[in-house]
Amino acid sequence: MKRMHPMSKPGFDGPLIRLSDCCWKIPKSYKPGMLVDGLIYASDELIDQVRHDQAPEQVANVATLPGIQVASLAMPDIHWGYGFTIGGVCATDPDQGGVISPGGVGYDINCGVRLLRTSLTHDDVKPHLTRLIDELFKNVPTGVGRSGKYHFNMTELRELMGEGVGYLQRRGLATEADIENTEARGRIDGAEPGNVSDRAIQRGASQCGTLGSGNHFMEVQIVESIFDEQAADVLGLKKDQVCVMIHSGSRGLGYQVCDDALLHLRGVPEKYGIALPDRQLACAPVLSPEGQHYLGAMRAAANFGFCNRQLLTWQAREVFELVFNRPWQELQMSLMYDVAHNIAKFEEHTIGREQRKVWVHRKGATRAFPPGHPEIPTHYRAVGQPVLIPGDMGRASWVLVGQQGSMDQTFGTTCHGAGRVLSRTKAVALSKGRRIDQELLSRGVIARAQSWKGLAEEQPDAYKDVNMVVDVVHRAGLSKKVARMKPIGVIKG
Repeated sequence: MKRMHPMSKPGFDGPLIRLSDCCWKIPKSYKPGMLVDGLIYASDELIDQVRHDQAPEQVANVATLPGIQVASLAMPDIHWGYGFTIGGVCATDPDQGGVISPGGVGYDINCGVRLLRTSLTHDDVKPHLTRLIDELFKNVPTGVGRSGKYHFNMTELRELMGEGVGYLQRRGLATEADIENTEARGRIDGAEPGNVSDRAIQRGASQCGTLGSGNHFMEVQIVESIFDEQAADVLGLKKDQVCVMIHSGSRGLGYQVCDDALLHLRGVPEKYGIALPDRQLACAPVLSPEGQHYLGAMRAAANFGFCNRQLLTWQAREVFELVFNRPWQELQMSLMYDVAHNIAKFEEHTIGREQRKVWVHRKGATRAFPPGHPEIPTHYRAVGQPVLIPGDMGRASWVLVGQQGSMDQTFGTTCHGAGRVLSRTKAVALSKGRRIDQELLSRGVIARAQSWKGLAEEQPDAYKDVNMVVDVVHRAGLSKKVARMKPIGVIKG
């Protein structure tokens, strides 16, 4: 079982040296074994919150990993996680003994976000909103362990994990445009479904196309404000437009892949002479048999995650067809983009004056490639990769685009969300005697969840203000503001 620290744990009392308006350094002299500095992106207000958490200690711990390059990085949505902080970024060079660490990917492999556009406006949806949210809640499976309507036998599931969204296209559940607008075209090469345990496959067999619980959601939103007209036009966004944001990952299958890996890696660091300040940083050299085994399984789980969000998309389209009595194509319910934020990928980056290929761990962090990058879909290349930043249920979410500063500073990475400031236990305690659904309704948001506790854990007060988080990455040049999205209806587990 993964060990969770409460957010009430005593804060960080080490050095945080200001480098700029929105970047702070933990010098590598802080702790024996640190190979590089730690860098945390945050405003003055956010860094005060960060000091009350143990996440900076985790940033320092990650700086001890063999083969780490440049710095151990953290985004402004930083908070305590398993091994790595949520919001953590780490690049390791396999040619310098670099390691791969499951804690740098997380339990929910390829947790990520996608945004669907529609031709509907807020006025079009208002009269139907309650029914729309109720039908989504009725037809899209939510909650812990919940099964869905799509079932795959072991052979089919292994094919799905190998092929990614292309497998669903062959079954009539994805379009070419869906594939084109998904990171990596919905398939991470090098997946080894045979490395995924039978237990993981059993857990995932009926969960592809299910939302799950915790902070996962499907949210109906409107484009509230446009900050970059050119980029918004390229992305197909306009004020008052209705969109659907989907946040989910690889469900029980990905969790089990991570759990299996951590079990298999017991004793492996010692085998290779690696000393770790925290056993949760369990790792293996990328080029070792143990490292390669995890990578093959992780990539397979990542492909499952892409497929999960694709099947959630298909179900959302079916519900919109039902409520508005028009085909989803007529509603122009197209995928704008899908991006992962719990993953490790082998990418080329400039380090010093060299072009090198490194393993970039992004754990609660989003890829944010700049304009012109060849991995961005051609139709978005002029403005940069779309970046989707979900906030809390009561405030806002954001659409950004990647900027050159991400390549110069953070291995092509930006933030992934708001970031928690309250543990789930504290959030529930704070909600005693309250009706979070009614509070959200007073803000104009219809919320449906499987339990009172689920809404209490995810109440807006449990999170940082996403507007402040986004402002940091915008000012730092990691990604640029395009549009702020306002929630009007949400379903959760």
